[in-house]
Parts: sequence; structure tokens; C-alpha cells
Amino acid sequence: MAIKKYGSAEWQGGLKDGKGTISTQSGALDSYPYGFKQRFEGVKGSNPEELIGAAHASCFSMAFSLMLEKEGFTADYIKTKAEITLEEVEGGFAVSGSHLIMTAKIPGVDDAKFKQIADKAKEGCPISKLLVTKITLDASLRE
Repeated sequence: MAIKKYGSAEWQGGLKDGKGTISTQSGALDSYPYGFKQRFEGVKGSNPEELIGAAHASCFSMAFSLMLEKEGFTADYIKTKAEITLEEVEGGFAVSGSHLIMTAKIPGVDDAKFKQIADKAKEGCPISKLLVTKITLDASLRE
């Protein structure tokens, strides 16, 4: 069964002086601003890299939760941040990595099992599979 979700973007103007908006099927984002200044100059709004980061962090957290359940564990909480690296390369810019930083509190799991499940979730997350880049993970288990 294939599930289709969508996000959309509109853009007006040139790269540096233009402006755009992004929207999601769910309505969570509705004509939210994005553009050059948001991406490179810290102006309020969004940018593609932080959206990829949010997608990767949320997907990983869900995959990790599923894999914990399969092993008989339930997390009290999972908090994940995905740092997306955008760098200038020959011919333009490229997203060169996604670094997942996850902290979780999971009753009854030891550190070795925790790391094993976290690595499995990193590999199994559908967004990880989509990204053709180096994906790293720092995982911390809280007592």
C-alpha cells in the first residue's frame, strides 16, 4: 500500500530578492515564508534544510519507537534533533550530511541494547533511506 503525502512551495522573484511560501497537506504549514534570507542570513522563516531536519528527526523517532516495541520496550520519551549540513562545493551547494542527536528515557533497557536498536532505527527510517548522504547518530540513554 503506497501512501502519498505532499508539501508545496511557491516562489516569486530572483534568488536573493525573491520570496517564497511553503505549505503542507496537513495544514501544519500554510503559506509559511522561506527564502534566501531565511536560509543564509538568519531571518525568521524556514528553509529546506531545517524542514529536512524536522522530517528526518521525526521519522527516526518513530522508527526507533517501533523497533523498541518489537524488542519489548516502551520509551518514556525520545527527543531527536537532526543537524543538516549545507556546504558550498564546486558548482554550487550540497547537503552533505544529517547528524542525528537523540536522547531517550527507556525503562529496563541497557546501553548496548539501546545503541543496537538506535542504529537499526537509523538505517531503517524511511527518510534515512531517502537521503543519499552520510548519516551519523549520537544516542544518549537517560536514567
